[in-house]
Amino acid sequence: MNSERLKALTDGVIAVIITIMVLDMKAPEATTPEALLTLAPVFLSYVLSFVYVAIYWNNHHHFFALTPKVSATIMWANFNLLFWLSLIPFATAWVGEHAFKAWPSAVYGIILMACALAWYLLQSAIIRSQGPESDVRRAIGSDWKGKLSPVLYASGIALSFIRPVFAALVYAAVAVLWCVPDRRMHRAAALHPTAD
Repeated sequence: MNSERLKALTDGVIAVIITIMVLDMKAPEATTPEALLTLAPVFLSYVLSFVYVAIYWNNHHHFFALTPKVSATIMWANFNLLFWLSLIPFATAWVGEHAFKAWPSAVYGIILMACALAWYLLQSAIIRSQGPESDVRRAIGSDWKGKLSPVLYASGIALSFIRPVFAALVYAAVAVLWCVPDRRMHRAAALHPTAD
């Protein structure tokens, strides 16, 4: 099957995820700057989650520029990723309402870890379907970011029960790590005849 339908579905689901997250942010009852400051944890959790969703969307776009055809395995792996991404608004709301508390911080990390593992499964399904000459395999190379991220998430989850503020810093650090553009993927997508 052509990957266009899968990309369109993913775009739609990600748009809904972002919409749900922003709708969870409620305006303060009072009209003072102090009242607005009380929403800082909610806003910061939204910003971090928005960045994560944007990273997944961006990487999905580049992967599927290199994947013009999809198999049933790739479709199910994509649905698995979308399932875990769809839980980000829940975790965002909980961590925003209970900033720097152990369980909300740990659950946020668990969902981020699950998204990363789902991404790895999707990536593996694409590489397997493309065979030894996989464009995706060549583009990701050693995938050091993909290998390091679960380790950092696990440390963030553990830190949630010691110092949740440090866990938040670890989650933010992983996002910053992924915001640094990977030139190999851009180059591979630009060279691929079906890349858009």
